[in-house]
Amino acid sequence: MRDRFQEQLDLLNTRLIEMGEACETVITMAMDALINNNAEGARVVASLDVDIDNREREIEGLCLKLLLKQQPVARDLRQISAALKMITDLERIGDQASDIAELAEYLFGDNAIEKTKLGELSKAAIYMVTESINAYVQRDVELAESVIRYDDEVDALFEEMKHEVIELIVENRDNAERAIDLLMIAKYLERIADHATNVAEWAVYAVTGVHKNAEMI
Repeated sequence: MRDRFQEQLDLLNTRLIEMGEACETVITMAMDALINNNAEGARVVASLDVDIDNREREIEGLCLKLLLKQQPVARDLRQISAALKMITDLERIGDQASDIAELAEYLFGDNAIEKTKLGELSKAAIYMVTESINAYVQRDVELAESVIRYDDEVDALFEEMKHEVIELIVENRDNAERAIDLLMIAKYLERIADHATNVAEWAVYAVTGVHKNAEMI
């Protein structure tokens, strides 16, 4: 019985890794659409977001089966309940990448993108998504806490981005609408990093039984 349960837990980890990889892909494709004027890539992002939604439902079903049929002990229960929380954040990451792709088409050909921190922001957000999932699967509290701390770096990049947008508008008021779109994209990336932070916090809870916001448990 325990062997079967462990197989299903391993499957859960595999599905979470795959969902995390799908989130990385959708962020990367959304940013590629923006930077390289890739209209087809922007349209593909929407279908990838649907795939992430489907993965959320699949993992949710797997978690419920584990809870209802296997009667997990405390440690396993934490792992499963953390996974249920994490997939909500991963699904929202997909939504926000899709929002970036939608805005991208309004910014095709805008060389102002190269003057901003958007590239750095996207790399930082992808890193956080990847490592937060790794922390959960590897039950690595130290890695999870490093991801949580890294969110401060993303916040700092976002603040720099705001100043860059102001400078673009000061240079030429005709840039205002596009500059605001760039800022919106930066905000989506900052939110993606926040969701990755949430995933990392649940990774800590899965191991320790302690969550930063204890009242949520």
